Parts: sequence; structure tokens; C-alpha cells
Amino acid sequence: LFLLVIGSGRMLVTAVGVNSQTGIIFTLLGAGGEEEEKKEKKGKMQDGNMENNQTKVKKQDGAAAMEMQPLKSAEGGEADDKEKKKANVSKKEKSVLQGKLTKLAVQIGKAGLVMSAITVIILVLYFAIDNFVLLKRPWLPECTPIYIQYFVKFFIIGVTVLVVAVPEGLPLAVTISLAYSVKKMMKDNNLVRHLDACETMGNATAICSDKTGTLTTNRMTAVQCYVGDVHYKEIPDPSSIPPKTLEILVNAISLNSAYTTKILPPDKEGGLPKQVGNKTECGLLGLVLDLKRDYQTIRNQIPEEKLYKVYTFNSVRKSMSTVIKLPDGSFRMYSKGASEIVLKKCSVILNETGEPRVFRPRDRDEMVKKVIEPMACNGLRTICVAYRDFPADPEPNWEDENNILTELTAICVVGIEDPVRPEVPDAILKCQRAGITVRMVTGDNINTARAIAIKCGIIHPGEDFLCIDGKEFNRRIRNEKGEVEQERIDKVWPKLRVLARSSPTDKHTLVKGIIDSTLVDQRQVVAVTGDGTNDGPALKKADVGFAMGIAGTDVAKEASDIILTDDNFSSIVKAVMWGRNVYDSISKFLQFQLTVNVVAVIVAFTGACITQDSPLKAVQMLWVNLIMDTFASLALATEPPNEALLMRKPYGRNKPLISSTMTKNILGHGVYQLIIIFTLLFVGEQIFDIDSGRNAPLHSPPSEHYTIIFNTFVMMQLFNEINARKIHGERNVFDGIFRNPIFCSIVLGTFAIQIVIVQFGGKRFRVLISIHVCPALGQVISTIPNSKLRFLRGAGQLSKKDEMHEEEMNEDQEEIDHAERELRRGQILWFRGLNRIQTQIRVVNAFRSSLYEGLEKPESRTSIHNFMTHPEFRIEDSTPHIPLIDDTDIDDEAARKNSSQPSSPNKNNNAIDSGINLTTNMSKSAASSSPGSPLHSLETSL
Repeated sequence: LFLLVIGSGRMLVTAVGVNSQTGIIFTLLGAGGEEEEKKEKKGKMQDGNMENNQTKVKKQDGAAAMEMQPLKSAEGGEADDKEKKKANVSKKEKSVLQGKLTKLAVQIGKAGLVMSAITVIILVLYFAIDNFVLLKRPWLPECTPIYIQYFVKFFIIGVTVLVVAVPEGLPLAVTISLAYSVKKMMKDNNLVRHLDACETMGNATAICSDKTGTLTTNRMTAVQCYVGDVHYKEIPDPSSIPPKTLEILVNAISLNSAYTTKILPPDKEGGLPKQVGNKTECGLLGLVLDLKRDYQTIRNQIPEEKLYKVYTFNSVRKSMSTVIKLPDGSFRMYSKGASEIVLKKCSVILNETGEPRVFRPRDRDEMVKKVIEPMACNGLRTICVAYRDFPADPEPNWEDENNILTELTAICVVGIEDPVRPEVPDAILKCQRAGITVRMVTGDNINTARAIAIKCGIIHPGEDFLCIDGKEFNRRIRNEKGEVEQERIDKVWPKLRVLARSSPTDKHTLVKGIIDSTLVDQRQVVAVTGDGTNDGPALKKADVGFAMGIAGTDVAKEASDIILTDDNFSSIVKAVMWGRNVYDSISKFLQFQLTVNVVAVIVAFTGACITQDSPLKAVQMLWVNLIMDTFASLALATEPPNEALLMRKPYGRNKPLISSTMTKNILGHGVYQLIIIFTLLFVGEQIFDIDSGRNAPLHSPPSEHYTIIFNTFVMMQLFNEINARKIHGERNVFDGIFRNPIFCSIVLGTFAIQIVIVQFGGKRFRVLISIHVCPALGQVISTIPNSKLRFLRGAGQLSKKDEMHEEEMNEDQEEIDHAERELRRGQILWFRGLNRIQTQIRVVNAFRSSLYEGLEKPESRTSIHNFMTHPEFRIEDSTPHIPLIDDTDIDDEAARKNSSQPSSPNKNNNAIDSGINLTTNMSKSAASSSPGSPLHSLETSL
């Protein structure tokens, strides 16, 4: 940015529009696709036979894309077109759990349909052969209604088998678990914008984190100083500093800094003071406060308008100087800046008594070796504070900077740092234990980044890791033509831990390279944290993007999936824990549900084939489905997480949804329940001395025999629900059961309702058999080695074909599924980026609705070029406090509909102003089966 307040100047424009840095960022965010589509359509309307010109335009667009696309394949233009196409499609890849559940649901649905069809066929054939072949009964017309009733009964039994086989409660469990987790994550400072991100984070294998504000406090603080020939590793007591030196030091810091830089009281009692303005100057002002002095009192004595001369900081002098006029008419200049620059201009230094002594070059070299270098190795930024006195007569030539900024007297050297958040090292250690690799991607210099990474625990001395800057990173990953090659990235990212001096394109390239890598068996699931507009492309490309809720810009928030309301890395660890808890909650319900389904299907199928009637009636199965699907999903999907979730590696995308332990539990409990049910079915009347319910007439009332079977079946499932709380072979199935009051309430409530139904809904309740055996049986099953059960291990396992992105699967099709039903996220980012001028647009549209009535409609002004050329909008003007949910969105939509601007070619323009209301998204996902939700995907598959 070239800013000229007064006078004249020159500037060299090296890039404009989509070729500028801002243009590249918005293109990576997908905001340039709409403009290209409009140009193509406009060209077609002007001349139908413009193939040659269109070819040239495409070539030019391809060349522009080559410059802006950070990761290009070696195939050339065709691959670039694919990348370009992907950039314009909303990121709607199925999450790990969603993909596995979809495949598993299809498998279960097919198996249930086959079992249902076989059941109906066997019943019909058995009835027909028994009556018309063996008994040789003729088909009498008057008996036709009776036969039809039998066939309808067989069909109902088949439908019962199908209903039992299909786990219709699974989508509900997914939705409940996600919604419950999202609500609880709000208390852990995680605002989830996309429900799938909650579960995806549980499978994260890599986190690319920003440094400032995330790993650190974003509060520059003075921690060391060298004053009076003494190096203090901590801020000294004011009494240990010579009074004369202390006075000059306090005046130098208070006056030689922007008066807009202040330290204000905290917003909340017990909080940290607020730093306003330049962070480095805030660190120095904090030093003044630590020395028990008040900088504001000094500023009040010498207000800003009384400062005689100010040399502002610039990249050439790397220092700032302020001249004041003393009461005797003489002048004093205070200077501060980079220690290696300012010390070269010092010829005198204050000693331990506050008196000046000669500061020779060898003294400077010794100070650099013993003071500055140790501070820098600790990740500190060293600032030297100095001053110089000038006589009143003759007055110096203040324009001769070379002579003014020399012969300084050094006061002290201050080491300031952005302290690491106290909870970050422990959080990173938890991530590493959980199998997650944490990488720091920052714009700071490599020495500071490396020092902070060591303090955080990202890197450890003696380990094999890479710590490089953006220039070295590009040299390693690009070929002779300057193109990024995936093979080169694969040689860098596994050992890379710190990437310093990184640009937005570098961050995007790194994230894309890790995601697209085939170096390891499991595809990497990458999470990215960021707060600025420059982080937008990487946040959007990542599997899960974390934006900072306090310091984050609107572009970063819109590109993210989860917003950290406290800008703290430890909140990411909580997101990982909740994500893994979602996965485990679904696995718990799945283990329980499949046990019910296997037993119920076999009982209904076998009973129907042998006795020509299902022991479990359709009405009874409705109750079983209610308690086993709805209630159980609510009970098992609301289990709270614990720290044990972070003690294992991520599941991975290719690992089967049903583990060996789950398979063992399902088969063990299924066999046990089948033995009990078949025993009651075939010899139960003898055990309880009651009438047999087998081979009952067509419309006979419910028998006591089958009531016992129904009640026993329900009770076994109810107590098996407790066993289903543990899916990793834990012995104590009651551990933490009272931490989930919902689970306890549902189990006890279902137990009470079942007693009421059996006692008062039918014949006398006479069974308490086998219901207490289930918890003990779980201990027996746990002793069976998993290695003995190598079959049925592929259920729900994703193949490489299933693992492909949805956009890759549909890249050759004209229509894309639910991803095309939403407005492209790039467009959302585009309009949110122009949030500051929405009010102006609304007013203008109100006038245009009447002004342009009956006239030609004006063209839409949403292109990148117009965005670049609007002088009233600048990126630096955007504030991070603009709300994500705009109360005027509905009015904006109405104004656009009534305005004279042409509508966008996208059919879902209203998605622009739909906001990101979390409650609405959750209700849609749970109630209306919106496209893209787990519920919709499973319903579509089934």
C-alpha cells in the first residue's frame, strides 16, 4: 500500500487485480470463479461463433491460474483445470465417520432386504406346499379371502424382518451426538460452524498452528534487561537501578513511543491489562509499570504537541527517535530500536552508578556475545534504548539524520517476548500422545519461531526435524520451472515442524501437499489455525479450519469450520477430545444396535420359517425399535468425554468402523441371547408350565408364552445397553455411568415402562430370567482374544475408492450432488469481505428500485476488479468485531430482489445471507434431513 499524506511521490505497480496478493488470496478462496463464468456467458451472448477467442481466453485464464495455484501437478493444463474446478466447488467431502456409516448402512440395508425377501418366499412356499401339495387342498373361491389374509400376514412378517434389520436409529444417533457435542463444545470455547468438523477433528493427524495469539499470548512483555552493566534475567526491583538511570529510562520509553499506545485496565476483574497500539511499545510501557512508574504522568507533563521533533520508525533506520526541548533551552533526543543497529551508533553507556563511560567497539562486541545473543537464543526481541543531549545554541540541523543519530548514550537493552501461553506445552504434549503432529506455521523470523517451538514442546533437542523458512521451503518443493511437485513435498513435510517467514501461498501449499500425500497408508487429516485474511486459503483447504474469535478477521472466520472464542490452542485439544468422543459414541450405539438387529432378524426369520409366525409381533417390534433406537441413541450418544480418549492414536480413514473387539461383543452377546430366546421359544411352555404359543391360529390373541419371549428379549437388550458403554475391552462397564444422568434416566425409565406394559398391557408378568446375566457375560466375552476373530472385520471399512473426494468422484459429471445446492463458499467469503459497505448498498438499492424502474438494469458489481478499485474499502479497515450473523441479512436479500441488479446464475443466492446460525443448522440436520447431513446421507443410501 502506498500512502501519501502531503507532497508528491512515485510508486511502481507490479500487480493488479487477480495477480495482486489480495487477488491471489481471494482466488484461492474461490471468489474468482463467478467473474470468469460471467465473462464466458457474456462472450457467448455477443457472438455464438467465438470458439477461437474463447480458446485464447481459456489459455490466458490457465496462465493466470498457473501463477496463482500454489500446487500444480506435472501433467500440465488438464490437471490445472481440475484444480481450478475444485477451487470453485464448496468443500463438501464426506467426513470419515459419515463415509463409513454410509457404506455400512448400505451393507446392512441390502442384507436386511435379502433376509426379508427370503422370509416371505419361504413362508409363502411353506404354506402353499403344505396346503396345496401335501394336503392336496383345492383353491376354493370362498377360501380366497382367508388365503389372502395369510399372504398379507407373511408380507407383514417380511416387513417386520426388514424393519428390524435396518438400523434407522443410526442417523438419529449421529445427529444427537453431533448436536450434543456442539452444545458442550461451546463451553470449551469452540464455536462449531459445520457439524461434520466436530467428528472430523477426532481423526486429525496433523495440526498446522499459527504462533502469535494461539501458541503465545499476543502480549509483548519485557522479561530481561541489561542496565547499569548488569544483565538481569528477570525484571529488577527499581531500587537496584541507579536513580538517574531509572529516570532517564522511564522518560525515554514514555515519550519516545506513540501516544496512542497505551495499557488499559482489564475488562474483567482478575484479567490481564489490555494492550492498545503497537505491541512492542506496549511491552516497553509494561516495563515502566513493572518499575513502579507511571508513563501517563510524564506524557501529561509533555503532551504530544510539545514534542519538538519525531523521527518515525522505518525499515531503513530501524529505530524511532523523539526530540524534546528542556527547560534550559537545550534539546534531548530519545531513541529506541533494534539493538544491533542502535548500539553501533552509541559511543557512551551508563555504568552501574548512572554515570556515562566510553563504549568502545570491543565493548559492543562483548555485549553482543554475552547479552544480545543469549537473549535472541531464548526467542527474545532485543530493543536498545538510548539518548543524546544537544546544546541550545547553535541549534542542530534536524534534517541531517546521519549526524543527529550518532554519538548516542546507551541506557539499557531490553529483551521482550510474546510469552507462550502457560497451558500450551501440556496441550501439545497431549496432542503428541494422541498421535497428532503439531507444526508451527508463522510469519516471524526463524530464530524466534524455533525458540518458541522449543518452549512449546513442538521440537525437542536431539530429534530429527526440519525448521526452515518460506524461501528454503519453496526451494525444496519446486522444480526448475518453478512448479510445485508432490514428490518433493513428500520429502519435506514428514519432518517439518517449523515453517517461518511463510506467505499465504506457502501455508496453502503445505496444507494441500500434506492432504494430497500418498506417502503413508492413511490419508492425513489436517487442521489449521489462523486469524488473518492471509490464513483464509489454508483454513478453507484444511479438513478442519480453526479461526480466532477475538483476533480473527471476517475472512478467516468465514473460511473456518470452528471458531476458537478464546484464541487458545488448548481449546483445539478439547475439540480433538470431543471429536473422538463422537466417534466412540456412534461406535457404542452401533455395537448395541447390531446386537439387537442380529438377534431380532434371526429370531423373526427362524421363528417364521419353523412356526409360520414371528415370535416378535409387529407391534412389539415397534416398541423394541423405539427403546432400542430412539432411547438408546439418546443414551449412548450423550456420553461425556474423558482424558483416556487422548491416549490412543487416531482411528484413520481406512480402519473398519466395527473393530475386532466390537465384533467379538456383538457375536458373543448375540449367541447368548439366541440361546435364551430359542430355549424359551421351543421349550418355554414346559419350563413355565404354560400353554404353547406356537402354531397359533390366524387371529388368535397374544399368548403368555410369546409374552415371556418378548419381555426376556427386551430385558436382555436393556442390560446389554450397559455393556455397550465400553467398546475397547474395558472390564468395568459401570465406570463413569453416573456422569451421564441421561443414560441412567433412560435405562431406569425404560425398565419401568416395560414392567407396566407387560403387567397391565397383557397377561400376568412372570419372568425375571436371564436379565442379570448380561453384565457378567460381558466379562467372559472380554477374555476372548481378538486374534481369533479375523472375519467380519471389514464392515464399514472405507476403500481407496470410497476415500476419494466427492469433487474428484464427480469431476466428469455435469451435475454435482448436494455440494452444488449450496452457494460456493468463495462467494460467501466474497460478500462477507464487503460487509463494511452493505449498508451503502442497501441504501443505493432502495433508490435504484424506483430510479431504474422500466429502464435497463445495471450490471452487477461484484467482480474482483471492482473490489480492487473501490477506494472506500480497504482490507486493513476491516475489524474483527463484525458479527458473523448479520441481523440485516433478510433485509439485504429483499433489497437485492427488488433492486435492478441481475440475479446470480446460482439458484441458491439466498445462501449468501443465510448466515451461519448454529441452532438453525443443527435443527435442519436433525429434523429435515438437509442435504449433506449424516441423516440425509444414510436415508439416501437406505
